[in-house]
Amino acid sequence: MASRRLDGGARVTPRTQRRGHHHVRSVSRASRARVRAASAVELEGRENGEVKVLVVGATGYIGKFVTRELCARGYDVTAFTREKSGIGGKTGADEARALFPNATVKFGDVSDALSVERDAFGEEKYDVVVSCLASRTGGVKDSWDIDYQATKNVLDAARANGSKHFVLLSAICVQKPLLTFQKAKLKFEQELQEAGDISYSIVRPTAFFKSLAGQVEVVQKGGPYVMFGDGQLASCKPISESDLAKFMADSIREPSMMNKVLPIGGPGEAMSALQQGTMLFEILDKEPKFVKVPIEIMDVVIKVLDVFAGFFSNMKDAAEFGKIGRYYAAESMLVMNDKEQYDADATPSYGTDTLKDFFVKVSKEGLAGQELGDQAVFK
Repeated sequence: MASRRLDGGARVTPRTQRRGHHHVRSVSRASRARVRAASAVELEGRENGEVKVLVVGATGYIGKFVTRELCARGYDVTAFTREKSGIGGKTGADEARALFPNATVKFGDVSDALSVERDAFGEEKYDVVVSCLASRTGGVKDSWDIDYQATKNVLDAARANGSKHFVLLSAICVQKPLLTFQKAKLKFEQELQEAGDISYSIVRPTAFFKSLAGQVEVVQKGGPYVMFGDGQLASCKPISESDLAKFMADSIREPSMMNKVLPIGGPGEAMSALQQGTMLFEILDKEPKFVKVPIEIMDVVIKVLDVFAGFFSNMKDAAEFGKIGRYYAAESMLVMNDKEQYDADATPSYGTDTLKDFFVKVSKEGLAGQELGDQAVFK
């Protein structure tokens, strides 16, 4: 198996934890230490097959990779999902079972606390719960319903169930919470950290490869690479879905990853949109052709949408989508240092998959399996 690395550790400072308006009131050090020790002791000496893991959001884009990785490592995995899941609800019960032949598949609704208690947990006792839940659109109501409330439903049931460890898929962008889905994620993160009776690993990945693949086919067909400003407003260290799944699986048994907020990126240097586009033209052996869109255009659009949202409630999500697009155009997906600056060197690297290799692959094989679905509006 190819070696993987975790450069620079995966530690965040207390300053990083209280970034923005959400000061995390952590439980005492002694309490955290007891929970961490209890979790480590609970799993120590047990074979993976003896450790029961529940994955919620299992048929989501990252959830699929995480569930398969846990199965590959031999854990006793249960995948919990809706009977109609995936993009546009195209994945039915039979398809879900076929996705995970080595896991038990259960069906229910994470938005319904009773369904979570009855259909996901029931009489089963899970050692570890992994949440890959995320709102599909980033809309205002969707964010609070899924990124906060549905995830809380799972945590509440896990604590009542006696689960020892909770692994949460979050996002690195919550460091600067300007958007609804970021605030919803942070609120849940805070409650998880304050729970005190269950250890946690909060994984905050940078951009996924799929979120940077949207222009591959356009450029292949001779079109330009579109970027905002000079193409250097924002940078990221993208991580592959497979490497992220491995990192999350590592956090189940690794004591140094317990009770930590874990920002994580992929291998290599941080890359701006200009660098990504240049690399793509080189891979496709095409003359670089860029279209630079002034970021101010988005500001004008957002102001107009905000005005309409003030009069029409059904325009609130449209205004939010505009803000999401602007955020990703201007903000880097990197760790913020103590000076409130994005810092590539402070962003841990993990894995072996590179963006260049990914671009080469999709340029030959296409984007099948990389569909963004409803999330295309803000990825």
